[in-house]
Amino acid sequence: MPKHTLKRPRTLIAAVSSGALAVTALAVAGTAGAAPATATAHTATTSHPAWRQLCGAPSTTVASCDVLQVTNPAEPVSAFGITPDATPSGYGPGDLQSAYNLTSDGGSGQTIAVIDAYDDPDAASDLATYRKQYGLPACTASNGCFKEVNSSGKSSPLPSKASANQGAEDSLDLDMVSAIAPDAKILFVEASKGGLSNMGAAVNEAVKLGAKFVSNSYIYKESSSDSTDDKDYYDHPGVAVVAGSGDWDYSWGVGYPSSSPYVVSVGGTSLVKSSNTRGWNETVWNTKSGEGTGSGCSAYEPKPSWQKDTGCSKRMTADVAAVADPGHGVAVYDSYQEKGWGVYGGTSAATPVIAGVYADAGTPASGSNPASFPYADPSALNDVTSGNNGSCSPAYFCTAEKGYDGPTGLGTPNGTAAFHD
Repeated sequence: MPKHTLKRPRTLIAAVSSGALAVTALAVAGTAGAAPATATAHTATTSHPAWRQLCGAPSTTVASCDVLQVTNPAEPVSAFGITPDATPSGYGPGDLQSAYNLTSDGGSGQTIAVIDAYDDPDAASDLATYRKQYGLPACTASNGCFKEVNSSGKSSPLPSKASANQGAEDSLDLDMVSAIAPDAKILFVEASKGGLSNMGAAVNEAVKLGAKFVSNSYIYKESSSDSTDDKDYYDHPGVAVVAGSGDWDYSWGVGYPSSSPYVVSVGGTSLVKSSNTRGWNETVWNTKSGEGTGSGCSAYEPKPSWQKDTGCSKRMTADVAAVADPGHGVAVYDSYQEKGWGVYGGTSAATPVIAGVYADAGTPASGSNPASFPYADPSALNDVTSGNNGSCSPAYFCTAEKGYDGPTGLGTPNGTAAFHD
């Protein structure tokens, strides 16, 4: 196992006021006594949604989650638990499977690891509620599908309880993995703290325990010591290690570990129902200045051989993208720090979606770098050609165009062909 060293202290935080936590969750509407809902495409939230970032922007010493929460519910009533014959506000599994041309039984025989900091004591029960609401197969500790461990691989003791908004982050990650790869097993690894050495140790443990797909919904601002951290924590041949590019648009800069050449870098889109042949349309997610998907040219990480854009001599982010706009967000169930059903966005939604698609595609070949897979078959992706996340030169660093661009990489999933070797 790589040596756990840290060249700089980095800590995971959620910089929000305690008063901001009292947010009404989005309601579900339906008739009690009927079967669980089968999700169909629908408007994600109200016509004029409002939302907040749950975490502050990271620096080289402070990391952050990549999640935003819608704050004005479609129905101003809290909704707990399962509501039969109802569809929660926000996109559910059926919507996402439709948008990305995926089957409803993906992930069979695979294990996806989700890495987060601190303990969410309601993670298992909240996951069970989400899956039952949408008629997904049960995924519990008792049936061997769900396993929750610390960064040493032990079920006890788990880390101290999460504070601020980490519970919502945990639920978003677990729910999106479930939506995209319903038949996969889930390994939930909780780091003792949010420092890079802690999160990296959790990644190493997840791989040690057999996960071939690792979802990392956290981000640091890149640093000159990232190449050392790559080797210590993120260089796992034959494993799809996935991380988001951030939620603070192009102007904020490049984030880590998304910038690692050993990691699949995931950008964010605005996913909207459409009358076109696909049934969906996607543009770059960028809702306002300082809020949108991240992208850019790394100042430190070397350019991988499979990345062929010519304007950046080093590692470029992102590689691929998925749903992230909270204005057209995803349904999530969290009862630990929120009030049940809610709608969320951010690249913390896109990251587990992409991890799930890799699991749907099957086990990566031994010794391979799964970040390179989409570059071998870009025609198997939905090319996003509209929108931007700021102002830049060269233009493709922040502006969607045909083929590769920074905000959305090569595009979004269109089935699994681009996600296996």
